[in-house]
Amino acid sequence: MSAVQRMKVANEKHSKTITQRGHVQKTTRVVNEEKSPVGPWLLTLFVFVVCGSAIFQIIQSIRQGPLPLFISRFFTAGLSSEVI
Repeated sequence: MSAVQRMKVANEKHSKTITQRGHVQKTTRVVNEEKSPVGPWLLTLFVFVVCGSAIFQIIQSIRQGPLPLFISRFFTAGLSSEVI
């Protein structure tokens, strides 16, 4: 496309804004406001890491067995009125 032809296309595109006098949009592009700031791959990675670590923690706590008595008393001490 030659420079003259490009100039004609640009003039036709922006000729309607001449009559608006001060009420012209900053851009003529269509802005997609519903676009997510996080890509689908990054979101998938985040969900994988969070769910994977939760599953790993559950499996690890099952393999470890029940809590020893002194640790279970430490965690439940704040719930009861009895002081150890």
